Amino acid sequence: MRRSEIGLGRYSAFILAGFVLLLLMPSSGLAQAPAAVAGGGGERVEKGVVILVEFPDVSHRIDRSFVQMRFSRQLNSYIREMSYGMVSLSVDITQKWYRMPNPVGVYRISPRNLEVDRSRVRRLIDDALAAADGEVDFSKYAFTVIFMSTTVTEYGMMGLCGYPGMLGWNSQDALKARSGEPVKGVAIFCYQAHLGTLFHDIAHILGGVQDGRRTVPCLYDHDLQAKPGPVRETAVDAMINMGFWDPMSCHFYKWGVAPPGISSWTRLRLGWIDPAKVKVVKPGQKAEVVLGPLEENSSETLVIKIPLSATTYYLIENRQPIGCDKCLPASGVLILYADDRIAECRQGRAPVKLMNADPSVPHLEGAAFDVGAKGVFRDKQNGIAIQLKDKTGGSYTIVIDPL
Repeated sequence: MRRSEIGLGRYSAFILAGFVLLLLMPSSGLAQAPAAVAGGGGERVEKGVVILVEFPDVSHRIDRSFVQMRFSRQLNSYIREMSYGMVSLSVDITQKWYRMPNPVGVYRISPRNLEVDRSRVRRLIDDALAAADGEVDFSKYAFTVIFMSTTVTEYGMMGLCGYPGMLGWNSQDALKARSGEPVKGVAIFCYQAHLGTLFHDIAHILGGVQDGRRTVPCLYDHDLQAKPGPVRETAVDAMINMGFWDPMSCHFYKWGVAPPGISSWTRLRLGWIDPAKVKVVKPGQKAEVVLGPLEENSSETLVIKIPLSATTYYLIENRQPIGCDKCLPASGVLILYADDRIAECRQGRAPVKLMNADPSVPHLEGAAFDVGAKGVFRDKQNGIAIQLKDKTGGSYTIVIDPL
């Protein structure tokens, strides 16, 4: 099926077929979530609660054990891999499905971020929090999930982050339950939500807010995502910054497999890379660095950072088909340009963008550099040349020269 053929109805059928694949995917090797808040070996455990929600016209269609598997096993395993074992999840699931006071159509939203009726998002959050308030002490949790019995067709979106997100990310936007307990963040998902979607919206919450900005924003362009057209095609066309190289951009590359690994930029924003594994090369300095795969924490160097100013810099990372990076469009070395002055991806501006090794390949799928014809990147304005000298095993020798 070509992307241009996938309208909203066909995309929903595509999701349903993929959802069946997810149900059939083996779960062996996925770690169980720890029960305690304090993890071993310095591991930080993020506690979350999932509120099971159904509607007068849409009863639940799945078992509670499926929800437990998605969050406590699959999402937990993914986060542990992405954080190099620094972070894991401990997730509680409500014992029952709470029925909302209104049919799902009352809460239904647009699939376009900029067109979402925020009052409907707030109504769903308020009704779900009120329903579970007697069972749940929200102050104990780093994040709250509203997990709905609906399909994406019935609700409008597969997943979203209510706060910090649709309802804003300023301190005055913070949520409280009716009992007065603070709610640190809320994500909302249809039961079909892909693992990459679960991570994407919970990462917004885990990253938190600093100086009135989300630490981990969406990396697709919101204005392009709001354009009319088939949902999936429009979403892909909005991935002008990071393409399929980070689930904060794409959610997933292909439906029936795990999401791709996250980029070094997102890992750094989440605090998931040891600073000792970041090699800083100042402009004008010549350096030769062996850069290991980003997925292998045993690598001496995971990221090369080249500061250009107080707020702008390059990041160089090595993406090899290891772990979740098997789910990428290609492999090789990515060069990212970051600008910390930019908070959100709007109107072509973004806090991080890929330098594209092969613009002839659409959607940044050819963005990776490699030894040979795509082995050199030059920035004449800043006087920097980055050369991939050679590759041994999964590691690259990178030479950084002043121009």
